[in-house]
Amino acid sequence: QQWYSNSMKVICMWLADRLDLQLHIYQLKTLIKIVKVCKMYFRLQGVLEGTLNSKTYDTVHSRLTVEEATVSVTDAGGLQGITMKDSDE
Repeated sequence: QQWYSNSMKVICMWLADRLDLQLHIYQLKTLIKIVKVCKMYFRLQGVLEGTLNSKTYDTVHSRLTVEEATVSVTDAGGLQGITMKDSDE
């Protein structure tokens, strides 16, 4: 649980440092993959949903969703099917 929480905190802090900057398409694609895989693996390891869906995760998820929406408007094929929505299912 601590490893997952710390991983989300690091990503959240990194995004907060770049709050006024739009992420590059490759940064966005990589972060979406990292967050999705991280959550999936820790869920499989038995980490509780309360920990997985923490306030930090919600902040990361919101930021990546906004960035994803921005890219989908400005660059039609940029994300090539990689979305944050998949991590919710």
